[in-house]
Amino acid sequence: MAGLKFIVLTLALAGLAQASDSNRGKVLLNVNPIRRVVTMLQSMQKKVAEEGEKEEVLYDKFMCYCKNGKGTLETSIESAKNTNEQLISSIKETDATLKQTKADLKTAQTDRADAKSAVATATALRAKQAAAFATESSELKTNIAATNKASAAIEKGMGGAFLQTSAASVLKQLSINMDMSSMDREMVTAFLTQGQGEQSSYVPASGQITGILKQMIDTMDKNLADVTAAENGSISDFNALMAAKSKEINALSKQIETKTSRVGTLGVQLVTQKEDLDDTSKSLMEDTAFLKDLDSSCTTKADEWSTRQKVRAEELLAIADTIKLLNDDDALELFKKTLPTPSLLQMKTNGQATKQRALAALNQASQGPRDFRLDLISLALKGKKVSFAKVLKMVDDMVALLGKEQVDDDNKKEYCGTLIDKTEDDLKALELTVSDLGKAIADMKERSATLAEEIEALEDGIKSLDKQVADATEERKEEHEDNVETLASDNAAKELIGIATNRMNKFYNPKLYKAPEALAQVAPPPAPETFGAYSKKGDESSGVIAMMDMMVADLDKEITEIETEEKENQKEYEQFMSDSAGKRASDAKSIEDKESAKADLEASLVSNTEEKAAKMKEAMATAQFLSEVHGDCDWLLSNFDMRKKARAGEIDSLTKAKAVLSGADFSLLQSASVRRH
Repeated sequence: MAGLKFIVLTLALAGLAQASDSNRGKVLLNVNPIRRVVTMLQSMQKKVAEEGEKEEVLYDKFMCYCKNGKGTLETSIESAKNTNEQLISSIKETDATLKQTKADLKTAQTDRADAKSAVATATALRAKQAAAFATESSELKTNIAATNKASAAIEKGMGGAFLQTSAASVLKQLSINMDMSSMDREMVTAFLTQGQGEQSSYVPASGQITGILKQMIDTMDKNLADVTAAENGSISDFNALMAAKSKEINALSKQIETKTSRVGTLGVQLVTQKEDLDDTSKSLMEDTAFLKDLDSSCTTKADEWSTRQKVRAEELLAIADTIKLLNDDDALELFKKTLPTPSLLQMKTNGQATKQRALAALNQASQGPRDFRLDLISLALKGKKVSFAKVLKMVDDMVALLGKEQVDDDNKKEYCGTLIDKTEDDLKALELTVSDLGKAIADMKERSATLAEEIEALEDGIKSLDKQVADATEERKEEHEDNVETLASDNAAKELIGIATNRMNKFYNPKLYKAPEALAQVAPPPAPETFGAYSKKGDESSGVIAMMDMMVADLDKEITEIETEEKENQKEYEQFMSDSAGKRASDAKSIEDKESAKADLEASLVSNTEEKAAKMKEAMATAQFLSEVHGDCDWLLSNFDMRKKARAGEIDSLTKAKAVLSGADFSLLQSASVRRH
């Protein structure tokens, strides 16, 4: 019962203090204090119930957020995992496709180089075959022409005259080299050497010789037709090969162009997929961490709500029990006996109690870090000679200062949050730029190295080509000198044989003699008489002249072959020089283009390297600045809610202390007024 009286008196005093604040200068002694206490308890009960309803709405919203947010996060995490698996599979597939495409590109380049090499080899072989055909067909045609002349001469009965021509020597050489029966060869040889030495005893009939010659002509015609057919077949095969190789080279060139483009596309696609995988992995880690924090927060909030419901239920039960006790008929009868007049609520109030109540109100803010300025106000209240007006001013100043500090904390929190977000965004952008520049620099170095290798290969090719040109020039010079020397020797020999033949004809065949330009001479006196007429060796001379004619024919044939070979070699040399000049100019232009591209790459590489260094310095400075910002702001951000709550508690305590002090002044006035009456 004593405890109940204490609660009732405390509530009554609080009610009087509030009444004194709102009705200064008036003494409201007619109100039943127990009724006022019950009214206050009912107001408290209603307020606690309303707060419970509001908190329940907030709690339901938070739980709804936990439920839906968790589902959304789990869906996002599952989607990110599936995306990662797909990206990993795509990266493996793209990487394998890229490697296969590079291998196919290398194979196509090798095949094209082989095809070009085959074209060059076939072209050189065709040139040799054409030269061999020209030589062989020319020889066959010469032999056929000589044989036709012999046959025609024999048929016209001019066999003896034919033996004095160069065609006879060709026919004689042909009878030696041509594949025929020994009997036919002997008959032809006997015909060609008739009237010479011992073989003059037998001269074959013209019909036999003509038959043999026609058979030789048929054989040579057949050989010429076979050679011509083989040449035409070789030309046809060469043209077919060239067409097939050209088609193959064009197809391989298109493949190389397509696969080169495909390699570039796949390379970009692979880099993009790896970046997507990195971004998705980071997002997955962030969502997983957030889901873990969300589970912890939701569990904590559910525990807090359970505790709050329990405490609120106990508070409502305490208030309801108190109201029931105070409204009971027995209690009312008791209060009428124990509290006969309202003056009991006024006579115990004094200055010392007011100080104690004000100090108790200030001490309510002792939870958490305590502000030393509250201690100053508490110290002022403990003084013996204290002015409530001065303390009230200190309280007002303290409340205003705390409000200003809270505004400053709010502004700094907003500033820190904005600055940290902006600095982190800038740092991420710089790191991304540095990463991109690193990739670009690596790519440029690789391309520059590739260009350097290509330039070196082209320069080596030019050096090799120059050496081939020099060797070919030296070889052509030596061939030309040899041919000139041989032609000069052959012509000299031919001229000498002609002089010798003419000299023989002067004596043995005067009709065939060609007199040189004679100088005017004085006729000599008549010769003295000697021996009789001389018997000429006509038969033997014809054999000698025939042999010299054969030698001239051989020289003519050799001269023709050398001149033909000289023309063909010179033509091939000029074509080779033209092709080499074109190839050298093309390679030189390629070197110039590649060196220009390499110079541009190196300039870009230097620029990007400098930019990367600058961006790295900027990123380091930004990271340092972010560290400084965190050093300045982290403590405030992590303790902001606690400081705000503590500051609100201090302001509430100061407000209550001020209310107590204001009520004290009013109570003193009331006490003085009662004593005067």
